[in-house]
Amino acid sequence: MNDQNELRLERYSLGMGDRFAHQAKAQLAACVRAAAEGAVVTPVWNKSNREHKIVGSEPTSTRAAADAAVAALGWKGLYFLDADHINLETVDRFLDACDFFTLDVAHAIGRRPKPGAVEAFLARHPELTGRIEIAGLAEPLTVSKEKAFRSVSKYLHAVNEAAAIYHRIAQRAGAFITEVSMDETDAPQTPAELLLILAALADDRVPVQNIAPKFTGRFNKGVDYVGDVEHFEREFSDDLAVIAHAVERYKLPKDLKLSVHSGSDKFSIYAPIRRALDKTGAGVHLKTAGTTWLEELIGLAEAGADGLALAKQIYADAYAHQAELCAPYASVIDVDVSKLPAPATVNTWTAEQYAGALRHDQSNSLFNPNLRQLLHVGYKVAAKMGERYTRMLDACEESIARNVTANLFDRHIRPLFLGAK
Repeated sequence: MNDQNELRLERYSLGMGDRFAHQAKAQLAACVRAAAEGAVVTPVWNKSNREHKIVGSEPTSTRAAADAAVAALGWKGLYFLDADHINLETVDRFLDACDFFTLDVAHAIGRRPKPGAVEAFLARHPELTGRIEIAGLAEPLTVSKEKAFRSVSKYLHAVNEAAAIYHRIAQRAGAFITEVSMDETDAPQTPAELLLILAALADDRVPVQNIAPKFTGRFNKGVDYVGDVEHFEREFSDDLAVIAHAVERYKLPKDLKLSVHSGSDKFSIYAPIRRALDKTGAGVHLKTAGTTWLEELIGLAEAGADGLALAKQIYADAYAHQAELCAPYASVIDVDVSKLPAPATVNTWTAEQYAGALRHDQSNSLFNPNLRQLLHVGYKVAAKMGERYTRMLDACEESIARNVTANLFDRHIRPLFLGAK
């Protein structure tokens, strides 16, 4: 674990999900390659309480895998373990193992603050109404008192809950990174709303280092961004300007940066993000998770024989239970059931056909985004297999590791942190 009194992320950081705690070394190898090419990308292994419950794991197993990978590859940089999407009810099990906490308070957006809290906040912050000049925005923000009251009423309870989680962690843990997540909600935050959220976090003494707002468009699991890319670029740049302003105005941590959740495979927005970072000198945290689990399946298939057979069985089981697997993720997947191949068809596929259908290569005519999204949420099938699945991961390690590293480095790190080449 990191030995520092005050922890700070590098400019670039990459959240990596390792659901079965077998790919930490292959994931870290992508960061090693990035460093060799001139980009320091801090690895952050993230896993949510829901994922631990489904897989039957504990945060200590994720910590052990990360520590072992760091030792094996001789990694000398910082690295972190993220208690992903935690709240007051779930945080305790992560306190001993983690040094990065994503405080998920999206569910609290819209809940009524304590009587008088909104009025008191606005009285402390008259600068949040009227005309607000922010360097980097095309035009000043104009916020009426009525609009400010509505916005504070919508977000203040969520900020107070984030503060309660933060202070609970601070009482019991050592140094840690704090991220606040408000992305899993119905509407994106406007620049004015993001500014008041940051002001409220400062009021509540939360030294937030990553903020995960909701962006426009759809961030479906395992596939590309769906939406207006030009609008996203303006929105992302505006958020960077607001963060820079808030850091100075409210004395928030200098390393505060945006966190992009469900960030894996959003290839069409990596170039716009890169342009914004180059223009401003800002950093970003890209959070990925299930993309590595899908590379495990690709590696199993490419190993052939028993690996391919197991990958086919996992698809068949996911197909048979698609309704229950997809229901918890309905807001972040778009699976056209009519375009899912029947298991009988998949059973006839070669390793090349299975990998081609699953790998996120939009230039490949075999690629099937519906199959990919179903399998993305289908890791519960592999979890139920227990040691049968994890033993096969060990048996097919070379093939899997090659795919895991290439996916993170070639499709994510290179375009986002090194620039297109």
